[in-house]
Amino acid sequence: MHLLVIRHAAAEDKKLLEDDSTRRLTPEGVKKFKAVVRGLDALGWQLDRVFTSPWVRAARTAALLAPLGGGRPIETDLLAKSPRAELLAQITEYGGGVEPDHAVALVGHEPWLGELISWLAFGDGRHGEGLVLKKGGVVWLEGSATPGGMGLRAALPPAVLRALA
Repeated sequence: MHLLVIRHAAAEDKKLLEDDSTRRLTPEGVKKFKAVVRGLDALGWQLDRVFTSPWVRAARTAALLAPLGGGRPIETDLLAKSPRAELLAQITEYGGGVEPDHAVALVGHEPWLGELISWLAFGDGRHGEGLVLKKGGVVWLEGSATPGGMGLRAALPPAVLRALA
């Protein structure tokens, strides 16, 4: 399976006493992420499925992936917390990402995405802080969606993907 782990695009700054889950993408964040999507398209990626955190900024980022396919993004609270076995089961159950240039995309937040990548690639989520995943950045994993079952194929900063657009 090919898995693209994507951090949400740039969002509004958090305001005092504001519910963090309601922050929206900035207009500049939307513009830059559309260029990231064009960069992924230039690399030939097609999405079979898109899973997203239900938080506003992640869900909007997932919707911007529409030109790559994947249908309507599937919202799951499992992408708004530390990774667990239920998330891996959900990804595997829906399938996809097995053909060349086809992937399943996960859109969420740090530090949880770093933990997830570390868990999938190294079998231990405690090393996620060592991975830099900028807003709008993409990490490509390949293998079986099990702890330690995936190889880290690429970490693509958003500036690199925008340069391909």
